[in-house]
Amino acid sequence: MSSHVLQHTAKPLGNYPHVKRVGDLIFVSGTSARRPDDTIEGAEPAGPVLARNDIRVQTRATLRKVQAALASVDAGLEHLVDLTAFLVNMNDFHGYNEVYAEFFPAGGPARTTVAVHQLPHPHMLIEIKAMAVRPGGG
Repeated sequence: MSSHVLQHTAKPLGNYPHVKRVGDLIFVSGTSARRPDDTIEGAEPAGPVLARNDIRVQTRATLRKVQAALASVDAGLEHLVDLTAFLVNMNDFHGYNEVYAEFFPAGGPARTTVAVHQLPHPHMLIEIKAMAVRPGGG
């Protein structure tokens, strides 16, 4: 069993790893578009107001971070078997789904998408957790 926090990305907001491997199973903790400086990719301020809060940009950034977490344990998106997405607003579902299709073919992982009241940062629109299977784990 191994677990670790990735370098060059936002640190976890609690005492948990970004990724944990147990044999052939890989678990990716809830991941978002949060940057190391605590800003959110796709949520760009313009003075005192938020100029843009884009679900497509946030989804793309989040899925790339899931991909990086998997790569850190010698796996890829093709090894995902289950993915759960948490959206603050179901009105963002269409944009999320569009970007999701850029990363996964029709036979991708099993998926659940749920609406949540809020996420740990006020500009965060999406969080994703995932599970993968990659034979040869330690």
